[in-house]
Amino acid sequence: MSEAPVIEFHCVTKKFGGVTAVEDLTFAVRPGRIVGLLGRNGAGKSTALRVLLGLVQPTAGHANLFGHAYQDLPDAPRRIGVSMDTIGPTPGTTGRRDLRIWARSLGLPDSRVEAVLDQVGLTDSADRKVKGYSTGMRQRLALATALLPDPELLVLDEPVNGLDPDGIRWLRELLRTLAAEGRTVLLSSHLLAEVEQTVDDVVILQRTLRYSGPLARLTTDGADRLEDRFFELAGASAPGGSRD
Repeated sequence: MSEAPVIEFHCVTKKFGGVTAVEDLTFAVRPGRIVGLLGRNGAGKSTALRVLLGLVQPTAGHANLFGHAYQDLPDAPRRIGVSMDTIGPTPGTTGRRDLRIWARSLGLPDSRVEAVLDQVGLTDSADRKVKGYSTGMRQRLALATALLPDPELLVLDEPVNGLDPDGIRWLRELLRTLAAEGRTVLLSSHLLAEVEQTVDDVVILQRTLRYSGPLARLTTDGADRLEDRFFELAGASAPGGSRD
């Protein structure tokens, strides 16, 4: 496996008017790792992901995927699977129909739809309308969409939200399996206890970078709690904050 970074942020700053969402953000993600992007609501996590995926332009700096800006990366939609709030199902569709729409846009066979439905545990609910899905089922559908192209990299924005304890454990085991296959996962979250059981590396963001590196180093091989180290690095909470 190549050790070249899968993701690189270089001095990324993004301002919305007079509000700075992220400032001078620099870090890298190595292949085959699960990386937790951590921060409070408003810390800039989602903004950083949108910059990475070319959805917003940075005010300064740049972010690369496999050495390229997203828009310049050959076959980007098939190399990178994404689950974010801004990517939702087609209104009025069933789970299976929605995945088939995505599959055809990517040039993938319907057999790939059946594979990911099974992978996320939605086969029995695939012909129900998505509007009747629970929050947890919608999260599984979003993950199925991200997995459709069998990507090298998964970018997941708050993937645990809405999952019950069984679903959270299932997701953790799935992500570990994907990483063992050599894939890379970047997930944003504010659920520190769950992240501590899932990730290899941690990026702590509070508008600026507060930490980037192995979880084991941050927690002294588990002697310290991630929650305690997070608050030491992120500082005290304050009213208001930047856009996320």
